[in-house]
Amino acid sequence: MTPSPLSPAPAVARQDFWLWRLIATGMAFTMFGLGGLLLRLVVFPPQRLIPGNAADRQRRARWALNGTFRFFIRFMVRVGILTVEFKGAERLGKPGQMILANHPSLLDVVFLVGHVKNANCIVKHGLATNPFTRGPISNAGYITNDESFDMFDRAADVLRNGETLIVFPEGTRTPPDRLPQFHRGACAIALRGARVVTPVVIRMNPRSLTKGEPWYRIPPCRMRYVIQVGEDIDPATWSNAHPLPIAGRKMNDYLHAYFEAELTRDASSGIAGPDSTPAAIFPAAKTDNEHA
Repeated sequence: MTPSPLSPAPAVARQDFWLWRLIATGMAFTMFGLGGLLLRLVVFPPQRLIPGNAADRQRRARWALNGTFRFFIRFMVRVGILTVEFKGAERLGKPGQMILANHPSLLDVVFLVGHVKNANCIVKHGLATNPFTRGPISNAGYITNDESFDMFDRAADVLRNGETLIVFPEGTRTPPDRLPQFHRGACAIALRGARVVTPVVIRMNPRSLTKGEPWYRIPPCRMRYVIQVGEDIDPATWSNAHPLPIAGRKMNDYLHAYFEAELTRDASSGIAGPDSTPAAIFPAAKTDNEHA
């Protein structure tokens, strides 16, 4: 019987400079926390003194986050924690576009916000009270997922106003060895406000940084991400044919089938397995049009 691509990988020996990756991962987590505090205390206050309205202030804060996350991605690649291949990133960032992605690891938000300038994002509600993340979330005007009617209205409004919105419809990280299970709320928002929905499939091997997993439990080899931007989807395909509740259910079923098909493809999908020999400690990140 052919093993499922979601089945646990057989145990492999520690490789890719395992001890160095452990040290570098600790450095990366420290950098991320300190970066959030520095943005809140050093970067955002002077930005608020620059003339402009609320939208201008949010745009400047998002610009700072985009640049910070791009630097953070480069750091993780250069020190050998991971590699990333981003296919189709140039098609993200359209007005009124909902970017809808699966959520296998802690770093997914970093990859998308770091590649999409001036994007809004629906984030976990608890991050708005975390001392390391509440400053960036508040200043960037991100929407916190408290599952209230106000949250759905705000998300639909930003799409109607021409913003790009990043959404992880699972609401939390995908459990290991399971397929994503999307809440219908993302489709309800899309049907009410999005001009276009663009699915983004995030594959990683080996799985790591899942929910509840401590940072120091690093995998035996370097993490490899392949992020694939899919073809645009028109929400009107469902909203013009069905009442809103039925349209949301049918759209959600379509997206489930799409992500399941993409994530259960075999190794030809482009996600590489562990190397049999240690790789270089400073691999280059690969994208279609630019380095991460």
